[in-house]
Order: sequence, then C-alpha cells, then structure tokens
Amino acid sequence: MRIPAHSVCTAIRDDIVAGVYERGSRLTEELLARRYGVSRVPVREALRTLEAEGFVVTRRHAGACVAEPTEQEAADLLEMRVLLEPLGAARAAQRRTEAHLKVLRGLVRLGQERARRGDSEDLRSLGGWFHETLAQASGSHALTSTLTQLRHKISWMYTVDASAAPAESWAEHGAIVDAVARGDGERARAVTALHVERATSAHRLRFPGGDRQDRVRTSQHVVNMSGLRN
Repeated sequence: MRIPAHSVCTAIRDDIVAGVYERGSRLTEELLARRYGVSRVPVREALRTLEAEGFVVTRRHAGACVAEPTEQEAADLLEMRVLLEPLGAARAAQRRTEAHLKVLRGLVRLGQERARRGDSEDLRSLGGWFHETLAQASGSHALTSTLTQLRHKISWMYTVDASAAPAESWAEHGAIVDAVARGDGERARAVTALHVERATSAHRLRFPGGDRQDRVRTSQHVVNMSGLRN
C-alpha cells in the first residue's frame, strides 16, 4: 500500500484506532515504511507526532510501541469531551457561518430519516460528521483540533452501544442546531452538555486479550426534550 508521505501519520493513527496494531506492540520504522510504501523519514516524523498525541510511547530497548492507556486515562477523555463539546457549541452559536448551518441542518434531516429506518451504521457516521462540523463552526482551530483528537482516542479506547432511542438523540442534535442558529450560546452549551453526558453512558472500554467490558457513566441526568426548542 503506497500513500503520500504527508498522509503517513493519518494512516498509522487510523490503523491503531482500528486495532490493526495491538496495544503494546512494536512499531518499527522499517516495517511501517514497507507497509505504507514510503521512506523511513516520514514514518519517523509520524511516530513523533503520534507520541505527542498519546497513541505511541517510546520504550527503552524496544523503541516505538503502541500505547497502553489506563482505565483512568480513558475515563479522563470522556470527561474532557463532556467539558469541551459544550464549549464548542457555545462558540459556534457566535461564530458559525451560513455554510456551517446548512451542513448541520442537512445532517439532522438525514439523521432523523435514518433513525426512523433504523440504519445504525449510517447514524454513527452521521453523528461523527455532525460533531466534527459543530466543532469547526466554533471558529477555533485549537478547539477543533483538540476535539478531533479526543474523538480519535475515544474511538480507539471504547466501543459504543447502539442508541436505544435514536430518534430522541437526533432530536437533541436538532435542538443544538436551533440554538446555534439563533446565536444563543448558553442554550447551545446546555443542550450539548446534556446530549454528550447521555451519550457517554453508552461507551464501553476495550480490553485487549480479554472479555471484560466496563460501562462508563459520568452522569445520571435524564434529558427532557420537552422544552429544548422553546
């Protein structure tokens, strides 16, 4: 598989998230260069970037290896998301463009349609696209980059149960867009916080080499949709 040198970091990260490289396994420059069809120089640079992001660690006598995050580190990621996603929505209410609103509204329409049809795989990708667009609408490169990295790491460390109430989840997405469109930053922040906290309870830790799965709950809030569009 030959890819552009500038895409090596993305390719290795995607393969780590997908489980192609097991946690704790060695990542040798020679083998990675051969796999992606590049020289060792972009591989070396990619490994440095991935180490800074927390996907890779350098071990004495072993070199670069896939990181092995602890349960606490994994839980911290979900807590960070609960804090940062609402901030991004509040910023988006002040800085979004009409182009952002068009995409967000289109995604909500598609999500609500797929929810009625029960297309869980489509819903997962649409949800990711929605939150990525919402972060971009914040107008903050630093915040968008941080949230993107969080999503990658959460996808790596957790599996996510299919929503038992997808229509309700996409009603929440719609309420977020309504608040963003009105420029109501506090409403956007509050609705997004409830939405993300509720979604967090569906995350289960992945454990290599075992069947153990722990449900992570950071909030017991019940989302009441009756007043979200008022």
